[in-house]
Amino acid sequence: MIRSAVRACSLLALCGALGGASVAVAADPLRVGMELSYPPFEMTDPQGRPAGVSVKLAEALGRHLGRPVVIENVAFDGLIPALKARHVDCVISSMTATPERAKSIAFSEPYLRTGLALLIATRSPVTSADELDAPGRVVAVKQGTTGQQWAAATLKRARLLVLDTEAAAVLEVLQGRADAFIYDSMSVYTNHRKHSTKTRAALAPFKEESWAVGLRQGDDELRRQVNEFLQSFRADGGFDRLGDEFLAEQKAYFTEHGIPFYF
Repeated sequence: MIRSAVRACSLLALCGALGGASVAVAADPLRVGMELSYPPFEMTDPQGRPAGVSVKLAEALGRHLGRPVVIENVAFDGLIPALKARHVDCVISSMTATPERAKSIAFSEPYLRTGLALLIATRSPVTSADELDAPGRVVAVKQGTTGQQWAAATLKRARLLVLDTEAAAVLEVLQGRADAFIYDSMSVYTNHRKHSTKTRAALAPFKEESWAVGLRQGDDELRRQVNEFLQSFRADGGFDRLGDEFLAEQKAYFTEHGIPFYF
């Protein structure tokens, strides 16, 4: 009788194990929204695959969560609507955490600091943000960015050119149709290096900002997990490695000139 009971228990355990294996499912993918047009943070490689700092960060987050990562390429001003509509689970796209955005989505702890700077046309008399708000000044901004928000709230006499892409805004400066383009200091540096004879760069941030992971309001567990990941990733030197891999030249220049660096 005892042997029969033991055999029955063993058989039940085996069936349970086999049954558990048959219904086991892979972890849900983590769908990360970003606009793949902002190198070296969000871009594509020569084969058209997602690449850059934010892609590496998303992949590391996926490993931390034990979830495969799917990158969803979404226009920047469509990222928050995509998040709220549950088309993506989070946003990692060089997004500044602002009070305005925090009214509709949640943010992780900041993972990077930056600020607004100016790419200035060589022939323009402008030397700083304080000189932008004047009659006759033309200022380019990218749609949906904090540069646009700052300009709309601050510049009452200058004319704003609101463009869909960074490239279009830079072109306005290069061709002399805009005095300056308001964007983050790292991008201003990169564009000035590409067009050093036609532009000047005011790199010291006139408005400091920080980037964070965008999340749905109420998704408290994922927010906790993301914050846990960011802390461990930083402690393990992950951000330092990303800076050395993608931003070595910029990091050296900013450090030499006393300009706050991103990580």
